[in-house]
Amino acid sequence: MKILFINSTECDYAQDTTYSALVEIFGKENVFDFPLFYRFHFPRKVYPRNLGYISTGLLKRLFSSQKNFELVVMSSCNHYSAQYYNQIIRSIPSYVPIVFIDGGDQGEIGGDFLRLKSKYSFEYFERIRPFDLIFKREYLKDKKYESRVHPYPFSARMDIYQKLNNNSISTSLYDVSFWAVESHPIRTAALNLIENQFDCAANGTTRNQKFRKYKRKGSVYLKEIKNCKITLNFRGAGWDTLRYWEVPALQSFLISQKPGIVIPNDFVDKESIVHCKEDLSDLLDLCRYYLQAPEERVLIANKAYQHVLKYHTHVKRAEYLLEKVNSLKTKK
Repeated sequence: MKILFINSTECDYAQDTTYSALVEIFGKENVFDFPLFYRFHFPRKVYPRNLGYISTGLLKRLFSSQKNFELVVMSSCNHYSAQYYNQIIRSIPSYVPIVFIDGGDQGEIGGDFLRLKSKYSFEYFERIRPFDLIFKREYLKDKKYESRVHPYPFSARMDIYQKLNNNSISTSLYDVSFWAVESHPIRTAALNLIENQFDCAANGTTRNQKFRKYKRKGSVYLKEIKNCKITLNFRGAGWDTLRYWEVPALQSFLISQKPGIVIPNDFVDKESIVHCKEDLSDLLDLCRYYLQAPEERVLIANKAYQHVLKYHTHVKRAEYLLEKVNSLKTKK
């Protein structure tokens, strides 16, 4: 399949993992990023801003045909991707399907256009030509969507994580960690609860963290996650977090609040993840219990890892998207 991939020139986890997955499936000569995005082709950024990077094939991309696309992917919900999409929307043949990946934080379709103060909107593009399919990261459980809208949470780009799984040994340096900015009140509540418990204060699980000032970045961050007996996860601006996927992908143990979004083939409580109560009333007890139950932690972490491999790699996510695209042809 030959794909026109309209992208933002900013980091976007849903966009980036989808691009790298489609390139793995079809090759760079068949996935034409527009505009040319240097992070997809050059190793200029560290994790997690390198999730779209594919090391080979730039010449194939540069000399590939810019005609006869079989699919158009509008891959991001922000002003930058919108302005590029606006340039070409009217020239896309009616028989070529267009899909929209809304990886934004809002539950409303295209909500991040408004949140990020774009001059474009979902309704603006719908008036020109409705999207054939919409893939929604924040597909809320308590909200109804059209049949063309499908849940599309983040995923795990396993080649990045498996390098660490193969080359490092977990030394369990830390008991309980939650290294995160306070982008939602539940994160503040959790940090207030745990920052003076266990080894949290010593390992940096404290209030008022800033992303740009993180001490742990890139592969160092991932190695440190592997060195945690227990990693915690709570929603940020959106329900879906990269942490929800990277911890299981690193064969590490995760305690998380239960997501309020639809995740097909989600992890199962007490089997491949542990859910705490929404009011956090059992969080400390769960941490205490699993710190004293290393065999259970390892068993749950290993099942989570196998679950990621089966359902939640970035390639599996892209294959899900392609299945929905192929179903359009079947209907026609």
